[in-house]
Amino acid sequence: MDTQALALALPLIGWASHTALLTHRLATARRDPLTGLRTRAGWTALAERIIRRHPDAVVLLLDLDDFKNLNDSHGHAAGDVALAVTAERLATWCGRHGIAGRLGGDEFVAIARQALDLESLHRSLRQPVAYAGRRLPVSVSVGSCHVKDLPVRSLSDALATADSAMYADKGKAGRRGTRPLSR
Repeated sequence: MDTQALALALPLIGWASHTALLTHRLATARRDPLTGLRTRAGWTALAERIIRRHPDAVVLLLDLDDFKNLNDSHGHAAGDVALAVTAERLATWCGRHGIAGRLGGDEFVAIARQALDLESLHRSLRQPVAYAGRRLPVSVSVGSCHVKDLPVRSLSDALATADSAMYADKGKAGRRGTRPLSR
């Protein structure tokens, strides 16, 4: 290769390398490093698209009950395992029909193109989590919103409805980790 061709090729190689690096950074910023789920920004863009295209979509909001106590009693590593297992169970439930995300802390979100079996999700999420030779009990409150039941199909309205339903789920008698409905 002559020097003139090399002089022309080097900036292109540098530009391609820089573009690849930026693309990688953008992709990783849209994924939660602990769970591998999409972050709020990555999930929201896809969820809005699903709501526009699928009138039978269902939006879920999930929150681990009494998560602070789990961290305080068993350590933050146990809490991280509980978060990762919950994320895996939620992503498995969504499968190819939806998208799961982590909003932050112990809050998760999901959207499915059509109503899937919510009872199977509840059963899966209630299974204990294996950690350090023990089986830690996990309880997750889940709120859902069928988009077709909204007066106007919007993600913000669906999340607000799912949030109300989630707090109602937390308030059910006999549940572990329930807390008063103060909003």
